[in-house]
This record gives sequence, structure tokens and C-alpha cells, in this order.
Amino acid sequence: MPHTPVPVSELSARIDRLRRAMSQRHPGWSMLLLENKIDLYYFTGTMQEGTLIVTPDLATLFVRRSFDCASRESLFPDLRPMSSFRDIRQALGEVPPTVYIAARTMTLQKLTLLQKHLPFAPQPIDDVLSELRAHKSEYELCCMRRAGRLHQAVIENVAPSLLRRGVSEARLCSEIFTCMLDHGAMGISRFNQPAAEDVLGVASFGENGLRASAIDSPSGNIGTCIAMKAIGSSERCLEVGDTVLLDIPCGFDGYHTDKSITFYFGVLAKHPQGARIRAAHEQCVFLENEIASLMRPDAVPAEIYEKILTLVDPAFRDGFMNACKFLGHSIGLTMDETPVLARGFSTPLEQGMTIAVEPKIALDGIGLIGSENTYEIAAQGPAQSLTGLSDTPFEITGP
Repeated sequence: MPHTPVPVSELSARIDRLRRAMSQRHPGWSMLLLENKIDLYYFTGTMQEGTLIVTPDLATLFVRRSFDCASRESLFPDLRPMSSFRDIRQALGEVPPTVYIAARTMTLQKLTLLQKHLPFAPQPIDDVLSELRAHKSEYELCCMRRAGRLHQAVIENVAPSLLRRGVSEARLCSEIFTCMLDHGAMGISRFNQPAAEDVLGVASFGENGLRASAIDSPSGNIGTCIAMKAIGSSERCLEVGDTVLLDIPCGFDGYHTDKSITFYFGVLAKHPQGARIRAAHEQCVFLENEIASLMRPDAVPAEIYEKILTLVDPAFRDGFMNACKFLGHSIGLTMDETPVLARGFSTPLEQGMTIAVEPKIALDGIGLIGSENTYEIAAQGPAQSLTGLSDTPFEITGP
């Protein structure tokens, strides 16, 4: 069965918004060039090796590989095959002296190849692209709501049944991922930087949740090896008395949701620090709910961040967010979009933005405790969770 394409009305609206934003931010602009696959998908509905050229009058996707695939799956009105960047020059004629690009994902190698046939001075427009993607259309929100329902069903209802003594972090993570695929997930998580893709997410038991990772995240993990700080260890197996952190993204039709959940495997009252562990979990649930209540149209992310810091229990302040300096991040086509709930983000929130909120507390000698859900900024009232509950069953005795 063929996949459902992005509607042509959606693609046209995005190009129109891009042109309006460019005219406001860069009056007199005459051309922009995009080649990152996330940008290509957003504006054309297909991920190919190619280049999108947008001017005030035209929008053309030049496809190197595969034009046949692009023609089958994209409703973008102007698709053209190309064998090299020379074809773009021949089709366009003169290239303006300044061309706007996505600098964050443009490699020097690709820029050098482009400038060989298209001499221009590059000008970054990452801020324009980020702002466009921050405001989700109804089509995008529908994709994320579906991802969120799938996410909740697997993480809240299926994952607890998979906890059993002797299962490894890697095995548990892979079983949860397989279940997501069975429910219709797309099977990958993408980040807004070159060569940044993840497949399974993270499962951490006990002290492994305190390990620092290469990405800016409070969730720790020892990884499968030095070269892969994700998924989990195939040697660290679940034992009674372990905390369990699951930080496993989910996606549908290109759009992600993020959700974390923690469990205690065993009877918490038997743990010498059971009361402290429970208090940390309750604190994270409280903070997530407080953040959600503050995320409304016109609220300022930096002010939310400062407000929440004053609410953190002093007993957990040293381990709060495991040295990460944010409370949540925007999410959509990639996991790490803007705005972020952190210092320095002063542009107010708006209806239709989607933000993953993830308070977490590191407990020395025990593990990482926390919660996370993806929220949609509503027209009125507090933000609405797309991925389910924050206060989920914590103690899992298991088989």
C-alpha cells in the first residue's frame, strides 16, 4: 500500500510562509537554496538527494537521486531531474551574488561543490527556518497527536509488562522499539544537525542513568559501546531494586514526540532510600505539571525556566536536570527544535507550538528519576499533553 503524501495545499502554504518570512527578515532577497533532507521534506514532501531553489517567483526541486521516487511520493508541483549542479545553473541562468542557505546543516564539502557551478556568497537563514517549523499547522499537529497516542499506548501500557529480572537494557529498548513499529511508528529519530539520527532511544538501569552522554540531555546511558552512547548495554541486566529510565522517542509520518518514564523494579518500601526515591519521582511529576500549566500563548520560555527553578526542592537541587540547563525543547520534524525552555529564549510562546517537557533528578548511587511528555500549546488554558500521563504507576514488581 503506498504511503500517504503530504497534501499539496500544505506544501504550498509552507512555501508561501517562507517567502513572507524572507521578505520580512531579508527585504530584497532573490534566492534561497536548501539541500538538507529535513528541509526538503518540509517544503516538498520527499527526502531525496537534491536541491530546492526558491525565489520570489518560483520553487523548484532539482533531484539527483531518485527522481522516480520523488515523482511517486511528492505532490510538489515543480520536480526536475539533475545530474550535477551545472543543471541548476543552466535552468536558472544568472545566480544572484547572495544566496540564502541553512548554514547549520550545510557542510563545507557541499558548499564547495555548489559554488563550483553556482558562484554566490552564502547567507544563513536558520532563524527563519526554525521559526517556520516552530508553528505547527493542523496537518502537522494531527501527525504529532497520532504519534503521541501511539507513544502513550506502548510506553505506559506495554513497557511495564516487558520488565523482568535478567533482561538487558539493550534487549528491553529493542523490544519497546519493535512494539512501536508494530503499532505504526516510523522507526527513526532525527536531530537538527548533520548526520544526527537515532533509532531506539535509551533504556538505563540504576547507576547507568547517571552516565553523561554526548548529546545535551539529562538522560544518561552507557550505550552499546564507546562508539554508540544510546540504546543500552547488552550486559547490564535488570535486578530487583533497580530504577528503570526509558527515554524512547516515537514518530509518525516524519513527526516526533518525546516521552520518558521511570519505574522502580521491586517493592520500594524495601529499599533503604525508598522514601527519597519516591519523593524524587513525585517532585518530577509536580514540576512537569507546573511547567505545563505555565506554557500558554504569550508566556516567555526564559521566565518559565526561572520560575520553575525556584520551585525545585532544595533536597534535589544539586541533581536536578543532571547538569543540563533547560527544562524542555521544541519538537517536530527533528527532536531538537526551538524555542527551548531555558535562559535566553525571550520570544513568547504561541498556539500550535509543541514542546517536550522533561524534569529529571539524578540520585547519586541510585539512578536517574524523571518524567517527560510532549505538549501542544493550546489557544487557551495550560498546554495539552500529546503523549499521556506524567503520574504513571512507579513500582513494578514484574515476573
